[in-house]
Amino acid sequence: MTRSQRIPGFRSAAAREKFLAGYDEALQRSWPVPVRTDDVATSFGTVRVYRAGPDGADPCVLLSGAGGNALAWSRWMDRFGDRPVIAVDPLGEPGHSVPTAPLHGAEDAAAWLEELLAGIGAERAHLVGVSWGGYVALTHELRHPGRVAAVTLVDAAGIGPLGRRFWIWLIGGGLAALLPGPLRRRAARRLRNPVLADDDLIRLMRASTGYRRPVTRAVVLTDDELRAVRVPVQVLVGGRSPLGGAADRLPVVVPDWRVEVFPDAGHALVLSAEDDVIDRVLGFASRA
Repeated sequence: MTRSQRIPGFRSAAAREKFLAGYDEALQRSWPVPVRTDDVATSFGTVRVYRAGPDGADPCVLLSGAGGNALAWSRWMDRFGDRPVIAVDPLGEPGHSVPTAPLHGAEDAAAWLEELLAGIGAERAHLVGVSWGGYVALTHELRHPGRVAAVTLVDAAGIGPLGRRFWIWLIGGGLAALLPGPLRRRAARRLRNPVLADDDLIRLMRASTGYRRPVTRAVVLTDDELRAVRVPVQVLVGGRSPLGGAADRLPVVVPDWRVEVFPDAGHALVLSAEDDVIDRVLGFASRA
């Protein structure tokens, strides 16, 4: 199969301007601490990152899921104390990062992530990845070991197959995002997807339809690939998430990984159990 040579990006200058105006407004309004903005050059394009705390070789690096960007971490940035923290606008997702080359799956994402970590001077980073971001974090550690000290996966893709429940949840969420506010917030409860209840995120989600994303497909990692990860790994799972399988599979395959299930949470664990997830990340980063 011929790989697409299309470079991800906004469909027009007007689409870019509209989205980034909403993005910058949300950033100014929602971020609790001042952040420093850096644009880091890689061979796949320029990656926008937002830094809080001091500079250092052991930052917490926050990777959002497919379709997300650094705004997903706005309520996290004041929780890390004196530890460096970096929120990333991923290449290939709507945000301030600018791809200059086609992106083909997690291996290319792992490659630009390695260049990003080198560019910011990370030597003992703690990667925190949600959904697709978690899959990218694991792929990076398999392809480019040596720059990461620990990984936290928050309801990550690539651990188990994407079954019927996932596609129902995904399509249902997309349709619900088009509903009027009261119906959308009711759907958020039914689908266990708090993103649907956030009016700011919904406005940005609608504006992001002017962005051409690459195809992202998470192939389930094999037992041998999971065992090949040599750094400490923490896995946080929503008990009602459509991404099933982690809680049953991982204790058998990689018994030294720390696995915790949040019984009442869905796939949007990072929002529905935000304080608990942040506490687990901070505790694990300190131990690692």
